[in-house]
Amino acid sequence: MSKASHVGPLIIQDENLSLAWGLVVKHVCEHAGKEISPLIVSITGFDENGSPIEDPDIRTATDELLRTEGEQCIENVAFTIFPQRYWVMAKGDRGKLFSSYQDAFPRFKKMEPRKNAQGLYFERLTMYDPEAPNDGNQLETLLDRYAQRSGKMQRMQLQASTYDPRRDQKGTAIQGFPCLQHVTFVPSSGELTVNAFYATQQLLVRAYGNYLGLARLGAFMAHEMGLKMTRLNVFVGIEKLDGVAKTGDGISKIVEMVQKRIDEKS
Repeated sequence: MSKASHVGPLIIQDENLSLAWGLVVKHVCEHAGKEISPLIVSITGFDENGSPIEDPDIRTATDELLRTEGEQCIENVAFTIFPQRYWVMAKGDRGKLFSSYQDAFPRFKKMEPRKNAQGLYFERLTMYDPEAPNDGNQLETLLDRYAQRSGKMQRMQLQASTYDPRRDQKGTAIQGFPCLQHVTFVPSSGELTVNAFYATQQLLVRAYGNYLGLARLGAFMAHEMGLKMTRLNVFVGIEKLDGVAKTGDGISKIVEMVQKRIDEKS
């Protein structure tokens, strides 16, 4: 069992997605152990289109490290939660987004048969159960009901699940999907907050891409609800830095960049 690097909740808040993620990396590298339990990250910086504010230098350095480690790039991880390029191609037509993704999904599974055997997060959000409303498209159901009720919905109804006990409670020794359990959407005074809940999360391999994908999902939902995306909260039961040396050159470079940004703010 890995030693925890933080006892009690660690709460990180920043306007910049890259820096918020980097502050978690910095904390783990500067403390004993490789796990944080629990972790709460709150990101508050979004442009007028709902896109999150990022630091290009931190992102580039992170992608370089991921490539060195033989892992997926940030963009590919983000795609598992929200297929941004399909939304761009759909030109604001969410029906086209959903249908295009559904048509392409079998190819995604074939491209990564091991990693994608249990599905992808956006697939779970939009193709959860064919017997559910809208053929299991949870996002379409939420948006339909939100529009029909002029935004007057119980907030508990504005949530979508990715974890499915029928498919996911297998009892296997190692299970990499789904770590994300569910997502909630909280409209208030013309703004939208997105909350995401993870049982566990890999800090280097997945977290940055997860934040980006969730932010893009939030921007999409805010657009369709006529709201402004203003906050993303990520709640993680166990955040872990698996398989990466805390003293390696790549991760040390990221920590140095994060410290530089902190110094520039002060």
